[in-house]
Amino acid sequence: MSLTRADLDNLRQSALGAADPLGVAADLADAVEAGRLADPQDAGYALTLAAEIAESRSKHEAALRYAGRALAQDGDQPGSAKALRARILFRSGRDDEAMTELETLRPLLTEDPDAAAYVSAALAVGKRIEVAEQWLTDAVRSTLAERGASTEPASADDAGLLFFLLQQRHRLRHALGRPHDAHDNLADRLETRLANQAATETAADLLFWPEAEFASLVQQWPALAESYGKSWDEHRAHLEQDLVSRTNPVLLRASVAGLTRFAGSDGDPADPEIRAGYAGRLAGASAQVTWPPERNGSCWCGSGAKYKKCCLPRSRG
Repeated sequence: MSLTRADLDNLRQSALGAADPLGVAADLADAVEAGRLADPQDAGYALTLAAEIAESRSKHEAALRYAGRALAQDGDQPGSAKALRARILFRSGRDDEAMTELETLRPLLTEDPDAAAYVSAALAVGKRIEVAEQWLTDAVRSTLAERGASTEPASADDAGLLFFLLQQRHRLRHALGRPHDAHDNLADRLETRLANQAATETAADLLFWPEAEFASLVQQWPALAESYGKSWDEHRAHLEQDLVSRTNPVLLRASVAGLTRFAGSDGDPADPEIRAGYAGRLAGASAQVTWPPERNGSCWCGSGAKYKKCCLPRSRG
């Protein structure tokens, strides 16, 4: 039977708890050799997993063989496999070889968002956290200079790769007990903005359109039925199911007139960013709807029926 990507993902979670994890690693390597992968492009992933299993059991020579085979595959992420090989070399006491391997990956820090994590992790295994910090500092400076902007990034999305470099560097400096510098402060600001952005986007998902408002909304912008439901019953069901799944959710009563005013003459009320901004404004106003009501209390949707007879059952799909 062919191994799918999902099978490999499941093995990543369960292999170390298997009765014979090294046998699992050998089976993965055999599956690659025998062409028993559903997608041949997953060969590098399967061999990397085999190397990690062998590494976890201190079978360093076997781990290096698997990692070497992973590097020989035509994968699109050779950097992570090379960093894994460097990590195993460190564990084998072959520090100079490990550093030579990692030096070839240093340019990726300003090209690949994942490189900051896997290069830093390999250096940490080699007890070279200070080296990792210096490399990341150089990469941050280079990326900032390349941006050439006089103002700092307005968001994590705007920062792009820089955001990942700042995050990784910030965590390393915290582990080293270093005081905050300008780059650490920028990392904090971007992480705060990202959290606020995520909170606002979450709020946009929990905009509640009362029945008359919902009818007006989908009449003016039919495409929004995909976001809020094709009918008011579907809208209420989506919200109830979403509310039940969240911790301390905030339900916001929206109106077409309010959304239109917020969008202004130049904005499109159907734009997800406009709706997220509108939700953010409502979250700071008095538009919150109490949820959940008492089972025998009036339903939050305004139908006049008891909650237990109206929207509560909708949470069960």
